[in-house]
Amino acid sequence: MHDEIAMQIGSQRRPGTTTFESVDPYTGEGWARVPEATKADVDDAVAAARAALSGEWGSMPGRERGALLRRLGELIAEEADELAIAETRDNGKLLREMGGQVRGLPAWYDYYAGLADKIDGRVVDTGRSDYFGYVARGPVGVVAAVLPWNSPLLLLTFKLAPALAAGCTVVAKPSEHAPVSILRLAELFERAGFPPGVFNTVSGKSREVGEWLVSHEGVDRVTFTGSEATGVAVARAAAGHFAPVTLELGGKSANIVFADADLDAAANGLIAGIFAAAGQTCIAGSRALVHADVYDEVVRRVADRAARIVMGDPKEAATEMGPICFPGQLDKIRRFVDEAKATGADIVAGGGDRGMGGLFFEPTIVANIANDDPICQDEIFGPVLSVLKFADEAEAVRIANSSRYGLAAGLWTKDIQRAFRMSKALNVGTVWVNAYRTLNWTMPFGGVKASGYGRENGTEGLHEFLQDKAVWIELTGATRDPFVLG
Repeated sequence: MHDEIAMQIGSQRRPGTTTFESVDPYTGEGWARVPEATKADVDDAVAAARAALSGEWGSMPGRERGALLRRLGELIAEEADELAIAETRDNGKLLREMGGQVRGLPAWYDYYAGLADKIDGRVVDTGRSDYFGYVARGPVGVVAAVLPWNSPLLLLTFKLAPALAAGCTVVAKPSEHAPVSILRLAELFERAGFPPGVFNTVSGKSREVGEWLVSHEGVDRVTFTGSEATGVAVARAAAGHFAPVTLELGGKSANIVFADADLDAAANGLIAGIFAAAGQTCIAGSRALVHADVYDEVVRRVADRAARIVMGDPKEAATEMGPICFPGQLDKIRRFVDEAKATGADIVAGGGDRGMGGLFFEPTIVANIANDDPICQDEIFGPVLSVLKFADEAEAVRIANSSRYGLAAGLWTKDIQRAFRMSKALNVGTVWVNAYRTLNWTMPFGGVKASGYGRENGTEGLHEFLQDKAVWIELTGATRDPFVLG
């Protein structure tokens, strides 16, 4: 029995003329029929978003937008269990993690609801007595949001909550591997009282759906989370109609352990950084940099815990790691590990599936490698930890920054001065000190280098969806020389 899912386009629920199957990674069975959008569906979704922008939504005061955002958050809380199950059945991640993420979403909507009526400009001293000048801020317009499969609703909320607070309208394209929760979320907008067209969805297994959306001339801004290669394609497509882009891409983040660290906490942080979510997260701490004095002890502790990680049904409370999302991703993980073994790397832990078959890949630790090896330079997006040894701060910084990515880093030390020095030296968007894999609505999130550009969350995330307008008002009524700038 398949759940039947529809797209939200304006006031219409569209089931699509054709559909594709969403497959549960744990059972291997299809569980939902999802619409395949056509070019006409994409055109209609953008048109609906444009109509809402020039209609009731566009003229709505910030305070009223904020009230709708809060109501949406309340409805998400009411439907959290069902939405979380949809995510687990789509991507195979733990229900306890997906449940925690979904139940946390109302805080994002509440935070941005509080900012919706605080969007103001400024009066500018023009340096002239005959002109009054001010800067007004307003919504950038219609936003295309293209989403990944690993945390669909959380990563959508990073974009959707600030975009709505700013007064924008949104067309979202979920991943073909995990579309259901986002399509279900769209059903809550009418119940919350939003005008039609404020939030629209288009789904599809074909890459063309996303290409139609990001290249659409009716889209004013694109925001994307996903792979480096797709991010480049998205930026190029958006540039064709001069739409600015926010890109949150991949990472190869270093989790750095100094000799003075609390080794229990550090080992736990390394486990959390790479084996939570089966490593299927952009912020995965996939490179462990460990000081030579404690290297053997830290690797032993992490390997021991990795061997005891409970793999199984992601819906069961005792499970600590579920399956990989889809076969192509599993093949990629296996290929990286096999290639590392073939070139002399040591597999300290894992490397197989513990006889479970299906889409399972056990927590894996790889040692006796160099930082310029592919397993240390390329994003794997799976439960594979590369461990490297360093001698001092300078070497740790050099290794950590020797990556084309720059999303995040972890730092484990009791030396507060070192924490400040290292945080400054690491060329990344987020540094966690004696912690790893912590995010919320108040702190900006994003990367540098091949990890992308732009920021999500915090007031910085709101600014991505606003644009400034300079206004000059002549005060005297006098005329001037039309051929002189001034």
